[in-house]
Amino acid sequence: MTTLLLIRHGESLANLHEIFCGQTNYDLSETGYAQAQGTAEYVASHYRVSHVYASDLSRACHTGEAVGRQAHCPVTAEPRLREIHCGDWEEAPFGEMLTRWPDSYPVWLRDIGHVQCPGGESVPDVLSRVLPALLEIVQRHPDETVAIATHGTVIRALMCHLSGRDLSEMKDIRWVNNASVTELIYDNGAWRYGRVNCDEHLGNLSTSLPDTV
Repeated sequence: MTTLLLIRHGESLANLHEIFCGQTNYDLSETGYAQAQGTAEYVASHYRVSHVYASDLSRACHTGEAVGRQAHCPVTAEPRLREIHCGDWEEAPFGEMLTRWPDSYPVWLRDIGHVQCPGGESVPDVLSRVLPALLEIVQRHPDETVAIATHGTVIRALMCHLSGRDLSEMKDIRWVNNASVTELIYDNGAWRYGRVNCDEHLGNLSTSLPDTV
């Protein structure tokens, strides 16, 4: 049995300024760095992590590095763990999304599992790169606990797909909060979830995406 700790990156500068951000390389905000450290301390005190894999985007990579330092284990950058590529939506302010993309952005809000970001990826595109990466990781680390520092859409898509739900139901799965921990367990070829969106350790540092995303 291998346990993967899916950790959403801490608050990014794009989150702070309410900018739509997929693979644009924004770093963590000051709060995001504090969240990353708080989650690193929580993980080190509650789990025995042998390795950390992180999206190579700065906000996730720096979150993963904090976990690796605290757990005294190696950190490997894995580009396949990146956030969805949002194409034309990259760096657009949240408040302008509906007026600039009145046809495509409502699909993101009401049926995210079937959205196609204009000039970018769909959720199936994301799963097609993330799932092989996860399988390689669990095969490389049997009976270990591994931290995965990644992104909101990635975690939401995995929660839908690996629980056996159709992507039409992804809209019913809530975003996880910044620097939260979600347990994904792989046992004899089957996936199941443990604790989801755990960020109580952050206290008043907890942050989440607004309802308009």
